[in-house]
Amino acid sequence: MSLAERLTTALSRAVDPAMLTRGDRDDAEPGATLHDAAVLVAITDRAEPGLILTKRTETLRRHAGQIAFPGGRVDPGEDAITAALREAEEEIALPVDAVTVIGAVDRYRTVTGYHVTPVIGVVPPDLTLHPSEAEVASVFEVPLAFLLDPANQVAASGEWKGAVRHYYEINWEDRRIWGATAAMIVNLSHRLAGL
Repeated sequence: MSLAERLTTALSRAVDPAMLTRGDRDDAEPGATLHDAAVLVAITDRAEPGLILTKRTETLRRHAGQIAFPGGRVDPGEDAITAALREAEEEIALPVDAVTVIGAVDRYRTVTGYHVTPVIGVVPPDLTLHPSEAEVASVFEVPLAFLLDPANQVAASGEWKGAVRHYYEINWEDRRIWGATAAMIVNLSHRLAGL
């Protein structure tokens, strides 16, 4: 069975909703507007699949220096899949036609006001990717098995804008993956258990 078929099968299984982290925006004021965004969860098609992540540049106004999936706002007239593919092409030069889209998974609300849809896609291994200098400092691949292992997903907390926030972090080599990106990976680990 191909990786795409295995992912499709795994994502079709029911998951207890209580196991999923829906977001860190539960305290949003009634009627607060959340902006739609989408990210590409690009999984490399190899014997030991990996996940492509980016490190944001230090000059960005938001999320400077953080580890993230390629992605951003959903533009008018776009759906989440189109937006995720467009953003990945803009940010890391990932050709749209190189992605086998599996589908969208559980949306995540961020404390910064976004409703993010992760889009799962399979990509060939060892693509030559070029980070957009304005947004992305580097592109790298992390073994998927490492990210999905609950032993590597650490629950943590910290104060932000006067409130204690709870989040996950995953440390791989010299990189700290945390916040919304780590939470979406934790959700994915529940979806892909036994992959």
